Amino acid sequence: MQTNPPSDRSPHSAVRPLRQSHGFTLLELIIVMFLVALLFGMATVFLVNSLPAGKFNAAVRDLGSAIRHARSLAQVNGTAQAVVLDLDGKRFGISGKVMKPFPPDVMIRVQAPFSEDVTTGTYSFHFSPSGGSDGGTIVLMSAKRKVRIELDPVAGAIVVRE
Repeated sequence: MQTNPPSDRSPHSAVRPLRQSHGFTLLELIIVMFLVALLFGMATVFLVNSLPAGKFNAAVRDLGSAIRHARSLAQVNGTAQAVVLDLDGKRFGISGKVMKPFPPDVMIRVQAPFSEDVTTGTYSFHFSPSGGSDGGTIVLMSAKRKVRIELDPVAGAIVVRE
C-alpha cells in the first residue's frame, strides 16, 4: 500500500496557506486610475492659474535686469546709456539692443519726476557714466497685481515695490 504525503491542499491539513494573489482586481485598478486622473486635473488647474502670474513676474525681473545692465554699461564704458520703454508696442530694452516684449495683459505707466504720467508713446531712462539716472517710477499692472519699479536719480539704483 502506497501512502501519499499530506499536501497543503488536502482538507485534512491543519494549516491552510493564504490564497496567493496573482494580480489586481478590476475595482482596485479603477480606483487607482480615478485617483491619478484627479491629481492630473488638479495639477492642470493649478498650472493654468499660475501661468499669467509667472509671465508678469518674469517681465518685472527682466525690466529690472535691463535697468541694472544699462547702469552698469554706462559706468564700465564711460558713455551714457538709456533704457527705452515703448508703451504702445509694450516692449522695452536698452537703446540699440534687442527689445523684449511685455505680456499682452500688462498695463504700463511711467511716473516722470517733473511731469505728468506717461501712458503712450516711448519713454527713456538715461544713465550717466557716474551711475546716476533721470529718476522716476515705472508702474506695471496686471489684473491681480501692481508693481512699482522706482529709480533713484542720484545713485541710479532701483527698488521694486508691490
